[in-house]
Parts: sequence; structure tokens; C-alpha cells
Amino acid sequence: MSSFPIASGPLARRNSRRVVISHGAREIIVGGGAPVMVQSMTNTDTADAIGTAIQIKELARAGSEIVRLTVNTPEAAAAVPAIREQLDRMGVDVPLVGDFHYNGHTLLTDYPECAQALSKYRINPGNVGKGAKRDTQFAQMIEVACKYDKPVRIGVNWGSLDQALLARIMDENAGRAEPWSAQAVMYEALVTSAIENAQRAEELGMSGDKIILSCKVSGVQDLIAVYRELARRCEYPLHLGLTEAGMGSKGIVASTAALSVLLQEGIGDTIRISLTPEPGGDRTKEVVVGQEILQTMGLRKFTPMVIACPGCGRTTSTVFQDLADKIQTFLREQMPVWKGKYPGVEAMNVAVMGCIVNGPGESKHANIGISLPGTGESPAAPVFIDGEKKMTLRGERIAEEFQTVVLEYVESHYGQGSHS
Repeated sequence: MSSFPIASGPLARRNSRRVVISHGAREIIVGGGAPVMVQSMTNTDTADAIGTAIQIKELARAGSEIVRLTVNTPEAAAAVPAIREQLDRMGVDVPLVGDFHYNGHTLLTDYPECAQALSKYRINPGNVGKGAKRDTQFAQMIEVACKYDKPVRIGVNWGSLDQALLARIMDENAGRAEPWSAQAVMYEALVTSAIENAQRAEELGMSGDKIILSCKVSGVQDLIAVYRELARRCEYPLHLGLTEAGMGSKGIVASTAALSVLLQEGIGDTIRISLTPEPGGDRTKEVVVGQEILQTMGLRKFTPMVIACPGCGRTTSTVFQDLADKIQTFLREQMPVWKGKYPGVEAMNVAVMGCIVNGPGESKHANIGISLPGTGESPAAPVFIDGEKKMTLRGERIAEEFQTVVLEYVESHYGQGSHS
């Protein structure tokens, strides 16, 4: 009798180099088999030092392990040291990445305090200059990075691809006996740009373990194809993300579809979910989505997960929906404190189920589970802890009482002196 094949889960991380991004005593390891890092980017005017520092604090509190900010003007460059100082006063030690286009060579040279305050530079080789200026201005940025011992991300975008390089690749393609498609030529140009510029950086004196690459596009299948080839042809750590994922569910679905395939194959060392915020929306949502992609794939653990049923005709009441939402929000809000106080709590599972069909069974599989009564069922909610029924909740305060049960479980199982 043949045995059932056991799923192995995500493949091992690809064999990439190890890059250290640091600020003060804090070090973020990218590549070399390290856990995949979640990063995000501010959308404030960087010249507004206070407003930018506040948003960075919010992103870091939500779980962004690296935060990128635009450095596009002299005013923005001058504000970067003040932003770093404000964050340090607030106890926010997240590394900052400067995003440079067009004038990065000038800003990094003219504002040395900005160059020193940043933990990493992002350089877009398609936007460093044209013609004879291109090589000189790229070299200036690499020289500054070497001077201050800063890693760089050479980030290629298909919306701002080096046109001279693209023309060269097209000419090479025209000479082939069987020319590639226009799509394949674009892929090759993206990958070639990233790798050749990384090699150029090394020729200029930058160590290979200071370089991260990215080749961002907006299409899911395009991203998968480009990164598979990029991973095949280099050992640099790779940053993943769609250039413009979109708004709302479209952006979440597109990012999840693209990144999950690559992460499953062991490709990718940092990720960013480039969601377009809805009017008045919370910038931290992109951080939460990135974390949830990694956690649901079993690659990282960030916050206790809530398992909840979708509801059906047996659950015409919205009680279980309200409870699931309250518990999920409560758990995420507690994590900044719990992370240091209750080590391991991020692996906890909580089940909030809506009726007797799957409720008790799912609740038994979770660390803590509650099975709420469905339509026409007895108004009682059994609570299961580590597979055993421990109590039954009734009345109008089920949500508050269950939250207390969760708190007590966390304190007893993950607090100092616990032996779980």
C-alpha cells in the first residue's frame, strides 16, 4: 500500500549572499537563508520631518522591519537627519532606506549627514542620468555608499528602464536567427540591467555582500518570470514586490498571487506590498498584508491567527463575525507589547466558529476556541483550551469574557515562568 505523499511546505531559501542593514545596535539580516523581511514606504512629504517620523513610527509599530522614504529634494535630504533623531528619541530603531532618483548623486554628496543617517540607499539605474553622465552619477552614489559603509538596493523598474540598455538588447535580439518576443526582450532587459549594474558597483569597490537587487513590474506573471530568471543568474538577495499592486482587494490579491509563488520556490528575501491607500486609508495596511502572506504560508510568525468560519444559513446572527473581528483586532493591537513580554505568543491560534457543524472540531484544533450557537441552537458557547472543553459562556458578555480567557491563556502559557 503506497503512503500518502507528505507536503514539504515552501522550498528552502535560495543560496543568496548575506547583507546586513543596521542602525545603532539593531541589525537586519537580508539573504543568506535569513527570514524574509517585511518593509514598507512612507507617503508623507519627507521635508515634513515630524509628520514623516510619526508615520515611520506607525509603520514600525505595525511590524515594518525596514522603512523606505523618498529623498528627492534638498529640503528632503536636509530633513533626514532630523527624522532619524526624532525616531531615536521615540525609541524607534527601524532602519531607514533613502529612495533616490535623478538627483541622488547630488543629494548624497551635498548632504553628508543625510548619507550617514540612512541605513541603505535605493538606486534606480534607469534614473541616475543619461548618456555620458549616467556612469559618472552612478559611480558617485556608489562611492558615497562605500565611504559610509552603506548597503544599496539596485532597483530596476520596467516603467523607468535604461533606454540605452533596452536598445542594446533589442539590437542583439534582431540579430538572432529566431528573435524573442517583445515580452521576452523586456524581461531580459530588466534582469540584465540589475545584474550589470550590480557588477559595475563591485567594480567601483562595493563589496558584493552590500548589494540587494529588485526587478519590479506590475503584472503577476511578468513578476514571476523575471524573478525566476534573476534568481537563476545571481546570488544577490532579492527584494520582491509589484511596482503598483493597486487598491483594495485587487492590490492584495495581485500581491499575494505573485509573491506566494516566488516565496514557495524559495525566491525573495524582503517583500513590500505596494497598495494604493484608499482616501483616508491607513498606510500600515500594506505591512499587515505582507505579514499575513508570510504567516499563512508558514514562513514567519508575527501575531496570533484567528480562524473563523465564513458563515452560512446556520449563522444568520452576526455575533461570531463581531467576535472574530474584535479578537483579531485585539490580538494585533497587543503584539507590540506582547512581542517582548510573551515570547512565542505569535504562534498561538484562536478559533471563533459560528455553529455546531465544524465549531467544536475546529475549536479543539486551536490553542483556544469558541463555538458560538448557530440559528436555532442552544444559546451556549463552549470554550476549548488545548483541545479540551473548559467552560461554557452564556449571556450578553460572551465577547468580553472570551477576551479575558485569551488574556489568561497568554499570561499562563507565554509569560515568565510558564513551561508551555
